[in-house]
Amino acid sequence: MIQTRGGKPKFYVHYEEFNKRLDEWIEAERIDLTREVEWPAPEKPEKKKAAPPKNEKSTSKADQKNLKRSRSQVERDLSGTPDSTNANLPNKPARPSKAGGKENGELLVTSEIADGTTPKPDDEELDVVDIQDAAAAAKAIPDHLYSREDEIEKLRTSGSMTQNQTEIARVRNIEKVQMGKYEVEPWYFSPYPVDFIDVDMVYICEFCLSYYGDVTQFERHRSKCTLLHPPGNEIYRDDFVSFFEIDGRRQRTWCRNLCLLSKLFLDHKTLYYDVDPFLFYCMCTRDEHGCHLVGYFSKEKESAEGYNVACILTLPQYQRKGFGKLLIDFSYLLSKREGKLGSPEKPLSDLGLLGYRAYWQEIIVDMLMDGRVEANIEDLGAATAMTTNDVLHTLQNLNMLRYSRNQHVVVLTDAVIEQRERQKAKEKIKGKRTIDPERLIWKPPVFSAASRTWNW
Repeated sequence: MIQTRGGKPKFYVHYEEFNKRLDEWIEAERIDLTREVEWPAPEKPEKKKAAPPKNEKSTSKADQKNLKRSRSQVERDLSGTPDSTNANLPNKPARPSKAGGKENGELLVTSEIADGTTPKPDDEELDVVDIQDAAAAAKAIPDHLYSREDEIEKLRTSGSMTQNQTEIARVRNIEKVQMGKYEVEPWYFSPYPVDFIDVDMVYICEFCLSYYGDVTQFERHRSKCTLLHPPGNEIYRDDFVSFFEIDGRRQRTWCRNLCLLSKLFLDHKTLYYDVDPFLFYCMCTRDEHGCHLVGYFSKEKESAEGYNVACILTLPQYQRKGFGKLLIDFSYLLSKREGKLGSPEKPLSDLGLLGYRAYWQEIIVDMLMDGRVEANIEDLGAATAMTTNDVLHTLQNLNMLRYSRNQHVVVLTDAVIEQRERQKAKEKIKGKRTIDPERLIWKPPVFSAASRTWNW
């Protein structure tokens, strides 16, 4: 793919067998045209199954030809129109006449059922529609075509904006983002204004999340911006982080800006327009300049499926520092206060799945090692606010389920204990941050019917 960006032609590069987050736009100077192209080695053909004897092959082909002749002859007799299309072509099977339309199709189906035979690939030549054209058309059409009403209903129940597969396939449109003291390369496409395609850097205010394509405009905004923290209620604070609760209905502009930012790093699931039915819980670090956004998770005000997280993201500049685990832990702490079992919305991204698996394993193994709960799935779920499916999935991954005396038994294996001990040793060296439930000042919010629905 070639585009003129910044007055120069640039090429979009995707690296095979690597995630889309590594895609990039490169200039022509980076392409070495003097070297020969190294084509990938052809894949080895799969070993074919033992072929049947030749006499059986010839018999089956003869049967196929006889079947085709009989079908075409019956169709010509019924339609009353001679099939002259392929009559004079040698080695070409007869095609059914288009006359009679629906009746021919019904006869063809009933004859197949009556014969009790499964048509072979060669029999597809009998279809009126060109198979190759149909296959190409099927690839071009998305799996599901959503009307506006269906789309709104889907968004209402799933919390995910990306329903069309073509949205997922869109290429990255932003080169770099400056947010605070960090410069970040985005991973995916985000629907920022089209004018930002030609700029080298998009400047984002780390407090109000407004975006600018020109540094002069950004500096003018920073001189006037008075916001020092996310525009919501601070419901948790310790010596390390703070959490703010923001209602998407009351702070639409800020939440939309947050979703545009998160779409740069979430490929398949995000919300960036109608944020009214969602609550956003933002984690920040504090210093003398204000509260700096580290990550967030969104949550439906009323989830039919019982999800406690719709989207979750730790910004790339803060990843691999333990913040993701704090976000997950905080989401389950809110579920415990609500007295409900919670689970993240599926499907999870690759990094999200890794984070949740690590968290589930750590919490469950610690509880079993400390003897805080009995070793059964229901008690583990009730103590951790996890759903039964998530607990079962974790135990299966750890190979901790055994079948004995007509029932499943949870077994804490030596391998799992050794792995957890090694992890604890690393945590002592690096230090581990945790959420203190006593510092949470929050009651489950109650919303009216109007505030829980989409404002369309």
